[in-house]
Amino acid sequence: MTDSAKPTLLVVDGHSLAYRAFYALPVENFSTKDGQHTNGIYGFLAMLINLIKAEKPTHLAVAFDTSRQSFRTREYAEYKANRSETPSEFKGQIPILQDCLAAMSIRVLSKEDIEADDILATLATQGAAQGFDVLVCSGDRDTIQLVTDDVTLLYPNVQGVSQLKRYDRQAVIDRYGVPPEQYPDIAALVGETSDNLPGVPKVGEKTAVKWLTQFGSLDALLDGADKVTGVVGGNLREHLDDVRRNRTLNRLLTDVELPVGPADLEVQPMDAQAVRDIFARLEFKTLIPRVAELAGIEQQMAAITSAAAELAPVAEELDGPALGAWLAAADGEVGVTVAVEGGRPHRVGFAAGARTVEASWTDDIRDSLSGWFASDAPKVFSDAKSQIKALRRAGLTVAGLAFDVVIAGWLVRPSFPDKTLADLVERYLDEKLPEADPTQLVPETEGATPGQLSWYLLRVAEALRADLPESVATVLTEIELPTLLTLADMELAGVAVSHAKLSEFSGELAARADAIAQAAYAAIGREVNLGSPKQLQEVLFDELELPKTRKTKTGYSTDAAVLADLQETNPHPFLDLLLQHREATKLRQIIESLDTAIGGDGRIRTTYVQTGSQTGRLSSTDPNLQNIPVRTQESLRIRAAFEVGEGFETLLTADYSQIEMRIMAHLSEDPGLIEAFNSGEDTHRFVGARVFGVEPADVTPAMRTKVKAMSYGLVYGLSAFGLSKQLRIDQSEAKLLMTEYFARFGAVRDYLRSSVEQARADGYTETIFGRRRPFPDLTSPNRVLRENAERAALNAPIQGSAADIMKIALFHIHDEFAAQGLDSRVLMQIHDELVVEVAPGEWEAAERIVRERMGDAAQLTVPLDVQIGRGGDWNEAGH
Repeated sequence: MTDSAKPTLLVVDGHSLAYRAFYALPVENFSTKDGQHTNGIYGFLAMLINLIKAEKPTHLAVAFDTSRQSFRTREYAEYKANRSETPSEFKGQIPILQDCLAAMSIRVLSKEDIEADDILATLATQGAAQGFDVLVCSGDRDTIQLVTDDVTLLYPNVQGVSQLKRYDRQAVIDRYGVPPEQYPDIAALVGETSDNLPGVPKVGEKTAVKWLTQFGSLDALLDGADKVTGVVGGNLREHLDDVRRNRTLNRLLTDVELPVGPADLEVQPMDAQAVRDIFARLEFKTLIPRVAELAGIEQQMAAITSAAAELAPVAEELDGPALGAWLAAADGEVGVTVAVEGGRPHRVGFAAGARTVEASWTDDIRDSLSGWFASDAPKVFSDAKSQIKALRRAGLTVAGLAFDVVIAGWLVRPSFPDKTLADLVERYLDEKLPEADPTQLVPETEGATPGQLSWYLLRVAEALRADLPESVATVLTEIELPTLLTLADMELAGVAVSHAKLSEFSGELAARADAIAQAAYAAIGREVNLGSPKQLQEVLFDELELPKTRKTKTGYSTDAAVLADLQETNPHPFLDLLLQHREATKLRQIIESLDTAIGGDGRIRTTYVQTGSQTGRLSSTDPNLQNIPVRTQESLRIRAAFEVGEGFETLLTADYSQIEMRIMAHLSEDPGLIEAFNSGEDTHRFVGARVFGVEPADVTPAMRTKVKAMSYGLVYGLSAFGLSKQLRIDQSEAKLLMTEYFARFGAVRDYLRSSVEQARADGYTETIFGRRRPFPDLTSPNRVLRENAERAALNAPIQGSAADIMKIALFHIHDEFAAQGLDSRVLMQIHDELVVEVAPGEWEAAERIVRERMGDAAQLTVPLDVQIGRGGDWNEAGH
């Protein structure tokens, strides 16, 4: 029989590789909607699929341990006793993985009192004897001893299970200097930390190989141990029993009695229905087609998927009066989809119950629907804002917004939101939304029509409601949906921006950047690309011989923060000029993005993103107004370009003073901090007096700065090291400052500690209003992930509550302007600041509404202080 004709037996160590996959893939990225962690399962299956595809085995089995107890632990009680407790996130993944393998018709083997490696060793030995090419895939080094001319080991690298090192007989010799059957002798001498098998002190791999080469075998070495000289020789003689014990324990069994042999492990056809069911339950959408392709069951899988999906009813085409009558008669919520082209409605579709209707947009349709859209009839959308804006451009107002599936999905999974209706249909209905291929000029399949999309989103909404905790559902209906309607009006209004001012400043920055670049070239005697990390690394670390920064994949870091630290510790003229050049270039890019966004009417219309953060804060895009620098001279120049528009009198700016610290006082119930805010004095001066034990009048600017940094730093989990770095003080002084702070404000310390522990127990944090943010990493075995989650969990309730308060104030102001018939309008919400365009004669009314609605947006134990400014442009209106 030729080698190519020989059957191939692949045997896999399930526990070993699933455990490696667990640590290779971030646990927070892999969990089902019911909270089951799946990173170990996913990583193992992805590896196995690739392995089967590459090796094409004819026979296959996966072996698992049954427990940590085996005949080896009876022989040596300390065997593997050093292994830590199984991470909670990994628990439960092995049985589910075995279910996946069963669905894939892959034989799973385990045996009480026996380890998986012994099962692999038995099958490999039998397979080689029966004429198989044998592949052993394991992350346990003990399996190296199995390698022969007929047995190859596939061993994962340190990065996980995505890459497998191939060990044939020669590869083992090249790596270890001995043939495979002697590798356990090396391990017996050196010891095996992972198995808690101590070796001979001061004996490493090189010494072990030298001895085995010199004596020919481990037995000969142990018999001639008195001939080994030096300290290591004495150590060997003192630990002969340890070596013999190690060799006994690391010898794999090759004669385990199993219910099957290699010939019984022939690869079987997969059960397409079973594979789809369990992979869909685990939300492994991307693995389903890979498995189907591997097993040649694509057609069966497609048929099952089509059969499982409820076919969307064909939408009935109606004219205006008929559509209006249908909507008026609809009972309960109606799903709404507005297809938008060029910013205006193109087609509309509706669903109620099992019936769907739709129509192309015409004046007749608009007139027939205007009353229904303006009514309180409950309406369900997917990503409603752009559709509502299109309707408003067509002259229609929208009321009765009852649900938005995209926003609801984000509230459930803020860390990994589903961005489209198609994503949500897959997650919650386990179906595929019919979509036309955008790469085809004439798509082979039609996408769902607006009426059908409405039918799908109604079903998704029903599934999502079952996932929404009551408090989160309240956040959706009482905060996010009213905010959405307000943001639609703000985006339609835009803000007037002066092209002339931006253009002038951009020109100045271009000249400044060029002058700085010339000075930087002169400092090093040649021209370089100041935007090239590679060239900068050569200049900074080779030519100028500055201390090397943080190591990266492409060399050493040249990012702005790192270079700023380097300039402080090792100042150099070129480095200073480089930082100035970067600042000027970055600022010019911001200005250019704003300038190009100015529309024909002289106004910029950004898009506010509600689902862009995990805390609930708004972000903006096209252009991004949140990245305009804050409180620098350059930022003032940019803000001065944002002007009051034609037909309006002035701009009003309003923001909250120290809102996060006020929320901290409320949540911690710290009497000292509450008194600080209720006293009416400068808060940081008041706190500084307590911390430093002086009268408020005696608090110096330096003291105030330290206390301010301390107060805000606590909200973000700042450590003594971080505080010392921020304030440029010794770490000991920073630690003392924190100690003194907590001595005076102990309830703050207690709140911060208890909030993290509560989040660890609950799995999430919660704002004052009930917004939740999950934190699965609070119980992660990975220390870095866990500590990052702890810092984020400190801040989430505070920052999230601040975001909620700002949103509540925003839509209350917007609604009251409308209720009182004012023409004044909110234009922007940037960070903690609102910008309002005030109509002639409306200043007093607008200011009163803004101040009152911001002040009563939340009932805290301390007042919400609002600062208001007025001016013809954003800078002038600053306060």
